[in-house]
Amino acid sequence: MSELLEFVNLSKTYDKRYYAVNHLNATIPKGKIIGLLGPNGSGKTTLIKMINGLLVPTEGAVLLGGLEPCPETKARIAYLPDRSYLDPHQKVEQILEFFGDFYENFSREKALNLLAGLGIDPSVKLSTLSKGNREKVQLILVMSRQADLYVLDEPIAGVDPAARDYILKTIIGNYNPEASVLISTHLISDIENVLDEVIFLRHGQLVLYTSVDNIREQHGKSVDAYFREVFAC
Repeated sequence: MSELLEFVNLSKTYDKRYYAVNHLNATIPKGKIIGLLGPNGSGKTTLIKMINGLLVPTEGAVLLGGLEPCPETKARIAYLPDRSYLDPHQKVEQILEFFGDFYENFSREKALNLLAGLGIDPSVKLSTLSKGNREKVQLILVMSRQADLYVLDEPIAGVDPAARDYILKTIIGNYNPEASVLISTHLISDIENVLDEVIFLRHGQLVLYTSVDNIREQHGKSVDAYFREVFAC
């Protein structure tokens, strides 16, 4: 079975007048890097939180391998939130120990190798690193897990172009090819070359779910250019 993640009539409303996610139906296969794209307020973060079991749907379901969010699905998802939850006063090696204790599928050896490639000493405190290197450490922690689904919320926001290149190379080079990666971002032009498929959301509704190749072949445009056309005011 190639299906990995399913949204079945998935909805989330915070009051009776406003749907953050509105009756979403889609199936995400294994082995793909997928861009989750939409303007502010389109429901991307709400969707990501429901995938990770941090929010409960109002209607419908999100299923990973046929299961609704539960301890088993959470163990199979590696999640990079848009804001750091790491203690900046801890040493990097202490954070590695925490991840190793918390996640059975975390590879300390892989994380150490990636840190060594950056010249980051695990004995230093996170707070002593530059913003770009802190972002890289967070990504290394996530990508050093042998997960079925990697969910990355704005992984390249606020870092310089060199750091973006490193982050994208790390994503491509270190995820399980039987897994999928879901990337939410506003920086479409920076990531579209690594994407296999894209999901466009507007007001919590599915506007488009297709391959990057289809956009280029059918519309003769980049993903970024087509996105701007679809969401033009």
